[in-house]
Amino acid sequence: MPLVSMKEMLETAKENRYGVGQFNLNNLEYAQAILQAAEEEQSPVILGVSEGAARYMGGFNVVVSMVKALMDSYGTTVPVAIHLDHGSSFEKCAEAIHAGFTSVMIDASHDPLEENIALTKKVVELAHIHGVSVEAELGRVGGQEDDIIVEDAEAAYAIPSECKQLVDETNVDVFAPALGSVHGHYKGEPNLGFDRMEEIMGLVDKPLVLHGGTGIPTEDIKKAIRFGTAKINVNTENQVAQTQAVRDTLAEKPELFDPRKYLGPGRDAIKQTVIGKMREFGSSNQA
Repeated sequence: MPLVSMKEMLETAKENRYGVGQFNLNNLEYAQAILQAAEEEQSPVILGVSEGAARYMGGFNVVVSMVKALMDSYGTTVPVAIHLDHGSSFEKCAEAIHAGFTSVMIDASHDPLEENIALTKKVVELAHIHGVSVEAELGRVGGQEDDIIVEDAEAAYAIPSECKQLVDETNVDVFAPALGSVHGHYKGEPNLGFDRMEEIMGLVDKPLVLHGGTGIPTEDIKKAIRFGTAKINVNTENQVAQTQAVRDTLAEKPELFDPRKYLGPGRDAIKQTVIGKMREFGSSNQA
């Protein structure tokens, strides 16, 4: 099956009240594990790629070629999107689009509203020519994503009226309002702004995105899905599971030096984590 944009899969998820996971790629093992999990669960899936991870793997073209080759090798039948996570500029979004990404996020949430709208609109115009979906963000999600660090004091909840203005003026496909989630680990208990989420959903007829899905209780995930969240981003949980499996393997067999012998268990840990998330989000058997 060819790569697809995330527009249709997320509109379907929103309509049928389940969430599609964005699971970030960090290397080959992540791509293998996530694609295997998606096929076994018959779940649509979004492969998130940050600019830093793309650099690590050799660039946007390498990522697309790797994913396409794996899908061909595995005989993948479920919908798969490759999504630029937190694109920092029009140029980076354009580079990803021309490399074959089927979806991009332009993150101008640190800019004033009018500048965010102008940049997002520019990205949307290019992306839609190529059949590529676009995600935008308003407000600031706390925590760290690649080189972007937002301290708790700087994190800002999205303002509903501004959310409507941005979506109406840009025709963006998917919208990520900052509502109390964070990238990475939570300091204390997650505190999502459900009242504001519900208000935004009443104003914005687009699938919503929940960044920082690691560590959010299942009941909160399900509540967010009821309020229109259709895309849930997960990265840290997979990284922790992989790292623990590698550490356990090397602790048990310190003489190992073949990377396949310890990265393999790490890959299996990612796969099991992704399967668990797909079942939690309700996307299993929705392909």
